[in-house]
Amino acid sequence: MTKNIAIRNGRVIDPANDLDKVTDLFISEGKIAAIGQAPEGFTADQEIDATNLIVSPGLIDLCAHLREPGYTRKGSIASETAAAAAGGITTLCMPPITKPIADNSAVIDLIEDRAKQAGNARVLPMGALTQGLKGEQLSPMYALSKAGCIGFTNVREPIRSSLTLVRCLEYAATHDLLVIFQPQDAELADGGTMHDDTTCTRLGLSGIPESAETIEVARCLLLIEQTDVKAHFGQLSCERSVKMVMDARTRGLRVTADIAIQNLLLTDENVSGFDPNFHLIPPLRSQLDRAGLRHALLADGFQAICSDHQPHELAAKQAPFAATEPGMTGLETLLPLSLMLVQQELISLPQMIEKLTSGPASVLGTGLGTLGTGCSADICIFDPEQQWTLTEENHRSAGSNTPFLNFPLKGQVCFTLLEGNVVFQLD
Repeated sequence: MTKNIAIRNGRVIDPANDLDKVTDLFISEGKIAAIGQAPEGFTADQEIDATNLIVSPGLIDLCAHLREPGYTRKGSIASETAAAAAGGITTLCMPPITKPIADNSAVIDLIEDRAKQAGNARVLPMGALTQGLKGEQLSPMYALSKAGCIGFTNVREPIRSSLTLVRCLEYAATHDLLVIFQPQDAELADGGTMHDDTTCTRLGLSGIPESAETIEVARCLLLIEQTDVKAHFGQLSCERSVKMVMDARTRGLRVTADIAIQNLLLTDENVSGFDPNFHLIPPLRSQLDRAGLRHALLADGFQAICSDHQPHELAAKQAPFAATEPGMTGLETLLPLSLMLVQQELISLPQMIEKLTSGPASVLGTGLGTLGTGCSADICIFDPEQQWTLTEENHRSAGSNTPFLNFPLKGQVCFTLLEGNVVFQLD
């Protein structure tokens, strides 16, 4: 049940409204009632002292695998949204890799019902672009959008026929639906487990060349231009990829992009110890690529930073590197890892918050990611200086497959509010 809440003395940062100052924020009936001065007749049922804390819109994660339905040995909507709330994330976009595949309204209804039951975060399902993600027949995109799908993707499952892809994009453009690409040429990437470079050769592992991503980006951009569809490129890992997307945007194409935080912080050299937690798809690229990706972030080449959260059961990572399943958990570490970019003086704190709030909201075309009066009271309150450690004992995700387990982190969430309800409070 929503309450009247007053958040006092916090540094309120709302990039959507160019706001950055120490002030009070007032919540009523699940909405932002006012900033600065309390509304007339306002009486707080709860007060939160945010002295020395940052008050920002709730974070929006454009790619988080929640594993339900079908893969509950890896995680559930309840467990992963609880991890999201602990990470200050109030909205999650969930890819359609479920069992059954999210290509019909019944699966979408199930996901939304489970998310509502959990009550920890808003879950926005992505629908499958093709039936069963097989790359052959169009899914019922319009019906799925009416059921609640925020966009449509074939994730990294190939659509080998360019004609089929064109038909998908034409249909999506007709109904102004968002298409999300996670670009990878299946043949070039086949069997690869890390970036194809000297470290890969030294370790004797199969590589994934940059061309596996860039060729698919180029194909998709040509067809986007032909169909004038609204498109987003998720989790780009190569400098050349984001440059092509930026060039396309300057030509007037409706294209955006995001990057997983790990690709801004880590490189293929981190794989040297064969730690399966560094087995990621897309892979960690070279130092030169990382430098180029960071430069693109500064140039607004990326509208958002995401976690690309992929929880796994222990057995999935207990094998030789190449035999393990790719992916890492990231919901609880998205904020502190993003704060590393601020600590390294790459971007400012308001710029970082923009990439986690209003930036992803603009990609989705929603009214989220802002503290504007009358908007949903989705709020993250965090201490940017607080040091802490993610451990087997305190993590909330069902998966602990992250190289940042037992790693000292700086920046901890104190409160998370979803539609005016406190869904996480630090003990």
